[in-house]
This record gives sequence, C-alpha cells and structure tokens, in this order.
Amino acid sequence: MKDHPELYKYENELLESGIKLIAGCDEAGRGPLAGRVYAASVILNPDDKIVGLYDSKKITEKERDYLFDEIKKRSLSYAITYLEAEEIDEINILEASRKCMEMAISRLSIKPEHIITDYMDLYKTNIPYTKLAHGDMLSATVAAASILAKVERDRYMDEMDKLYPEYGFSLNKGYPTKKHIEALEKYGITPIHRKSYGPVKKMLQLKLDI
Repeated sequence: MKDHPELYKYENELLESGIKLIAGCDEAGRGPLAGRVYAASVILNPDDKIVGLYDSKKITEKERDYLFDEIKKRSLSYAITYLEAEEIDEINILEASRKCMEMAISRLSIKPEHIITDYMDLYKTNIPYTKLAHGDMLSATVAAASILAKVERDRYMDEMDKLYPEYGFSLNKGYPTKKHIEALEKYGITPIHRKSYGPVKKMLQLKLDI
C-alpha cells in the first residue's frame, strides 16, 4: 500500500501552530440516483500515522476495507452519519451533504479545534475550518473520512442489492449505469430512489402520463 506523506501538509501546519485536534470531514453518495448520502468525520491520532490514506475513489476495495478498520481502531474519534433519499429530495443533495457532515462533526466524542472539509462550507459550527477542493487528495484526515463514508455507503448498497436485485446496486452503488437505467425503465423506481434526480423524475413523469 502506497504511503502519501504529502497528505499531512495541512495537518502539520496546524500542529505546528499548536492545534492538535484536527477533524477531517467528507461525504459519499452525492451523484447516485438511489440510496442514502453518507458523511464521516475523523480525528486522527497525530502520534499514530496510518499509512495508505488517500482519496477513497482512487484506492482498491481491499485497501479501503483494510483502512476502514485501521481508522476506526486507531483514530482519536470518528463518527459516520447518513440521510435517506426522502430528505435528499426535500432539501437537495448539497444541503443534505452539508447537514450530514455537520451531524458527523457534532457526534464526535472529542470536540475538534479545527476542521478540514472537502470543499464544503459549514454553517452550524463555531469551530474554525478549512475547505479544500479535492480535499480527499490533499489531506489525510479528509481522506480518512472519505474512506469511512464510502465503505459504509457501499456496504449499505450491497444490502439494498439483496432487496432490489434487478438494479445491480452491488455493482453500480446507485449510480446511473446503463443497467441501472434499463432496470428503471423496466421495473420502475424503488423506495430508495431519489425522486428529484433527472432519470428518476423522468420515470415518474412517464408513469403519470400513462
């Protein structure tokens, strides 16, 4: 597993300024047509650096699963949260992602002194934060949060695949693949589909027009 020491640049700068409790925060599942959106927040132990942390989408499933366990075991604190499709439809995916991340931060057992987010503004916290574009490729704590959120969401979608096997959720994780769109056209929508998303909205409209 490749080490990425450059991902500690922002954390090291904060540590040098006297800030030790640094939380990373990220979400998983903004783009899918179905399923929950997940978020995670993590405070890593600065004295116990985990090798291999990187953007969860750029590492293998085997690596993610290994790091998922290591992060949970070795971090100072972590929290994983989610919102259902109904709430995503109600408040939109951007606000749902923000709310989910703020929930994850609030549920940490240790209050962080600083937060690094994957380019998300936080409205419901008085804790200083830094938002980084592509934060999961630039910050170890954001990368750790992205791994927790993605693994948890992927496992949830594997469970949904057992309930709705026609849609291929274990493979597509709810994203709009060809098989997923074909299944929507053939079988209609499920209770976990996001009704505000284009292809799902289209299926609903077609049903109303019949």
